[in-house]
Formats: sequence, C-alpha cells, structure tokens
Amino acid sequence: MPGKVSPDDLLTHVFERTGAAETDETVVQGPADGEDAAAIDWPDGEGTLVVSSDPISLAAKGVGELGVYVASNDVAVSGADPRWLTAVVLLPTGADESVLEQISHDLDAAAREVGASIVGGHSEYVDQLERPLLSLTAMGATNRFVPTGGAEPGDAVILTKAAGLEGSAILAADFGNELDIDPEIRERAEGFLAEISVVPDARLVRDYATAMHDPTEGGVAAGLLEVARASNVRLEVDRDTVPIREETATLCEAAGVDPLRIFGSGALLATVPDDAVAECLVALEDVGIEAAEIGIVRDLDGGDPELRLDGESITEPIEDDLYPLWESADAGD
Repeated sequence: MPGKVSPDDLLTHVFERTGAAETDETVVQGPADGEDAAAIDWPDGEGTLVVSSDPISLAAKGVGELGVYVASNDVAVSGADPRWLTAVVLLPTGADESVLEQISHDLDAAAREVGASIVGGHSEYVDQLERPLLSLTAMGATNRFVPTGGAEPGDAVILTKAAGLEGSAILAADFGNELDIDPEIRERAEGFLAEISVVPDARLVRDYATAMHDPTEGGVAAGLLEVARASNVRLEVDRDTVPIREETATLCEAAGVDPLRIFGSGALLATVPDDAVAECLVALEDVGIEAAEIGIVRDLDGGDPELRLDGESITEPIEDDLYPLWESADAGD
C-alpha cells in the first residue's frame, strides 16, 4: 500500500547508511526515527554555502549512485566540496524490500566516495510510480565560488574525460538490444556510469578556472551554449578537438545521434586563462584524469551569446538527441 517506508525498514536500510556522517563533527542531527530535519554546525571560515537539487527519473539501474553524483557534481563545479546530502526516495507501491536495500546501499557507497554526509531526506511508496524516483540535494562550502557565467574573452575551454559518457551508458542499457553493436562495446559503455562523478576533476580545475559547468541534458554542446549564455560571450569550438571514446562513437553512429548532444554527465567543462591552461592540464594528467583544450572564449562584438561549433552559430537551447529515441520506443509499445 502507498505511504511512508516503515520505521523498521528505515532503521534497517537507511539510518545506518549515511555516507561520511558518522565521522563528520558538523552533523548535529542526521536521519533518525521521528526527526524531520537535519542540523549542521556551520564550519568557521568556510565562506559561501553552495546548494543544488536534482531529480533522477529516467534511470532504473544504479539510480542511487547517479543521484549522488549528479547532485554533487553541480556543487563541485561551483568550487565547493560536496559535504552534505538529503535524499528523497519514492518507490513504486509493492516494490520488494530489495529495491530499497539496493538504493540505500548505492547512496551510501557513492556518498562515501565523494566525501558527503547524508543528513536527511524522506522515503515513501507511491501508487503512480513504475520505477523508483529520487531527488537529492547536495550542499557544500567554499571560499571561492566559481560560477557558470565567469568565462572571460581569451580564456581557453577545456573538457575532462570525454563527451557523451552518460548518454553512451544509457544507449547501451536502454537500446543495446536493438543496435547492431559488439556486445563488448555495449558492456564497456554501460561501465561509464562509474565515471559520472566530476568531483575529483573539479577539485583540481577550480584553482585555475574562471567558469565551470557540468554538461547534462543536451550534452557537451548544450553545456557549452549554457556557459556562453551565462557569461555573455561566444565560445568557438572545433568538433575534432572534443574527445569522444570509441564506444560512444560506435553507439551514436548505430543510433543515429550526435555524441555532442546526448547526456554529458561525467565530463567537466571549464574556462581557464590562457597562461594557466598547460599547468591545469598537467595537474589533471598527473592524477590520471584525461582532459583536452577544445576551444576559446571570444567577445560578442555586438552579437548574441552563442556557441560557434565548426563555424555554425548556435544560440537556441539544445534538445537531447535521446528523447526522440525514448518517444519512438514508447510509441511502439
């Protein structure tokens, strides 16, 4: 029946899985039976609080990990270490206890990985759901907030890892049976979900960046345009400079989609002053994070903010290429 998850199940599966909270002295009150709010001591001298919330509604596999990564990424690319998380977990009525077990396990593991404490949230069963729905809020503190809109003319544009990592994993998981691709490529692409966190990337790049952004829906192309619009500049990028993995290229060709226009979580976009680019790229390479310089920031010269991709001017919001695939699949059911 619909309604809240029972106190016994919360005690068994949730209250003991709170990421780094058990060793975080700032957490005065975390998740507990009867408690409706978290209490956190504000750390002295830690400056600006950064807060971001994100739902996870499309993914079925690894939804707990994805929820933590996606919410934490937005805090990390603002220059903060994700420190605290709240998690709202809505489950289909009648879902087996193992579903909550897996989600809470994955939330805990991912939170520990990024160093964040799960300090509260809510769990309940809902009649209208066919799959779990999560919404996470991540919080962190920083002494140097890095906005999306900080790009300056003359800055270089860099990208960590590669374009379309999350989209590749989705293509492999949701459409792999319908695409004529090598099973090994599909398996490797599904493994990209383990790389969705950009917290390590941002911890290094934030010391150099004027702007950072986490490309999600609409992919790297949409992320670049969002940086341009937020910063009131033009970004010039050549497609050939954007790293695209073999698995992504193969899946996208088979599905007829653009690797720069599919979900891009896992990559970090940043603008860096020209004289700091080499040092930034070396710092990333030293810890094993792939990165490349893919473009440059220009003045508008009286025009509108834009992404100029291979000379094509893009000014309107970009729709993700995966949505039509889902719509076609639903129409065929």
